[in-house]
Parts: sequence; structure tokens; C-alpha cells
Amino acid sequence: MVFNFRVFKKQAPNGKITIYLGKRDFVDHISGIEPIEGVFLVDNEYKDRKIFGQIVCSFRYGREEDEVMGLNFQKDLFLDSRQLYPPPEKQETSKLQERLIRKLGSEAYPFTFTIPPSAPASITLQPGPEDEGQPCGVHYYIKIFVGENETDRPHKRSTVSMGIRKIQYAPSKQGRQPCTVVRKDFMLSPGELELEVTLDKQLYHHGEQIAVNICIRNNSNKVVKKMKTMVQQGVDVVLFQNGQYRTTVAFAETQEGCPIQPGSSLQKIIYLTPTLTSNKGRRGIALDGHLKHQETNLASTTLLASPDARDAFGIIVSYAVKVKLYLGALGGELVAELPFVLMHPKPTVKGKMLHADSQADVEDFRQDTVDNEAAD
Repeated sequence: MVFNFRVFKKQAPNGKITIYLGKRDFVDHISGIEPIEGVFLVDNEYKDRKIFGQIVCSFRYGREEDEVMGLNFQKDLFLDSRQLYPPPEKQETSKLQERLIRKLGSEAYPFTFTIPPSAPASITLQPGPEDEGQPCGVHYYIKIFVGENETDRPHKRSTVSMGIRKIQYAPSKQGRQPCTVVRKDFMLSPGELELEVTLDKQLYHHGEQIAVNICIRNNSNKVVKKMKTMVQQGVDVVLFQNGQYRTTVAFAETQEGCPIQPGSSLQKIIYLTPTLTSNKGRRGIALDGHLKHQETNLASTTLLASPDARDAFGIIVSYAVKVKLYLGALGGELVAELPFVLMHPKPTVKGKMLHADSQADVEDFRQDTVDNEAAD
């Protein structure tokens, strides 16, 4: 029976240590995070040395080019750290690790790391066109190195680092349909202006069109001159007290059906699609953490087990639809807002088995060599 599986491979500069991972995306299920399971290969020359492994969460909250006079705008959090070689006497292994060890030989050893449930999601803040260096955001990588202890400063030639991501997928069930009604009355004027906004659903996948149903009832003596509908991305950099800001990632402004005179009404559906394509180069837009040579997209909504479960070094992302009616200089504005969830759907799992062989069990794997990354 032949099994086919894909692995990611990275080697230390001196070629003495090689790391193999079955995947680089690890899913946060709110209740827990998938373990990081892999195998590392040790050269015979290092049989008498100690080898350590770490999971590092790197939080950059300032530009590299601004790091002058000893300033440093990056914090590295060691989420898991342990000695990997000499290996412990007993260690549980997954099927992937067992297959890799059989394929690579007796010099291969398994490792398993865990990420705390409260750890922040992988998010990158898009740099501007003229920005240089590593972008701001939360990045993860696994590091295996030779040293005397876990806190030893390793040599680059005997260290291998591979970037990974902590991600979330959309829930399997839709929530309640978002709907809101706002009203505005006017001093010395009878009646009120009513704005009702409804979305067709609460949960959207990246690339999906958002249908915004707008119903305006003008029972006042004011005139609605135009309307603007926006999708806004909210970013909360938890480390800073004033680290919250919003950016419009899609909008539509129209005067169709306007002016809306006193005593009349209007019902309209506006379609918006928030994408990274229309926001390229805009500094501060939150993106899903991406690995080298991979395309990314707007950051997914951050799901939390509770509002208090916010890591101090995390970035919280949210989305909302905002509808604004313009009534002129004297009338002011009427605004309605509806939050929604924007995420990737959970991918379907395809079967690994290719075909049967009556003589023996054979295993094959495709190696994707990982280039040097910012984490190195």
C-alpha cells in the first residue's frame, strides 16, 4: 500500500541539522490548538552535543528603520522550550512522525510542541510602499539549535528556524442575522428619520459578496441627499491603550434614489466585496500572517473564547458594515453599524491513500524545501 504525504524541510547553514514538518498552519479551535509535530535529522558529528527546540512568537510593534539609539520595537516570547537531544527514553509519536523516522533512518528524532490557547493569531500589518524591513505584526517560528542549555545564545551556522502560522477557521454554523434600526429626531421639527440595515447573514468567507439591505423611512421634514455604505476593518493592538483604529476596506457612495423627500421612503441593496486587491499598499491594513512565497488576504476576524482572553502582545481584528446618510449642513448625519465575521472556511480533507501493493507497504513523501525567512 502506497501512502503519499507532503513535508516541509529546512536545513541549518552547516547542514548538520535538518527539520521536517508535515504542515506549517496550525489551527486554533478556541478550546485548544493543534500540536506542532515534526522530526529533526542530526548529523553523526553532533551525536555528543545537546540540541534544544523552541516555539517563538515574535511581536513587532514598530518599524525596523526607526530602531535608533538602542531602541527595539520587537518582543520575542518563548511559548515552549525543551531539550530534544539526547532524546527522552519514552516519547509518543504520531503516524506522520513514525513514517518520517522509517524513511529518514535512525538519525531522525521526533519532537512535539504545544502553543498556549491564549496565544495571539498570526497577523501582519501591511507596510507602506516605502517601508523597509520586517513588517509589524505577530509571527511564529520554530527554532532548533545546538547549545549547552535552553538560554544559550546559539550560533547561526548550527541553528535552523522555520516560520509557521497560528490560524482560525470559520465556525460551521451561522449566527443570528444582523439587523439594526436607528432613528433621529430634530429640534423644533416634527417626526423622525428612520434607517434600517440588514445583512443577509452573519458569517462571510473571504471573497464573498456582502449584501447590505437598506430601508429608509423619512417621516421628518429633512431631505436625505446621499448615502454611503462601507466595510470597515477594526484593529486593536492590545499592547497600547490607544492602539485601536479603523480602516475602510470597501465602500460605495451613491445618490441613486436621492434626494429622499419628507414623507417618502427608499429600499435598496448595496453589494460590497472587501478584498486585499483593492487595498494594496495601504499602510496599517491587517492581513493574515503569511509565509514566504505565499499569497495572503485581509486578516480574518479574531475569535476569542471570552472578551478577557486577550493576549497583551496580540492584535484583535474585527469587521463591521457602516451606513451613513447625509442630510446637509444643518441636518447632520445618521449612522448605522452592523458587525459581521469574515473568515476562511475549514478546508476539506482529501484521502491520502493512492493505491494498494500486495507485496509490501511503501511510503513516499514530497519535500518542499523552505527558503531563508525573516525569522532566521
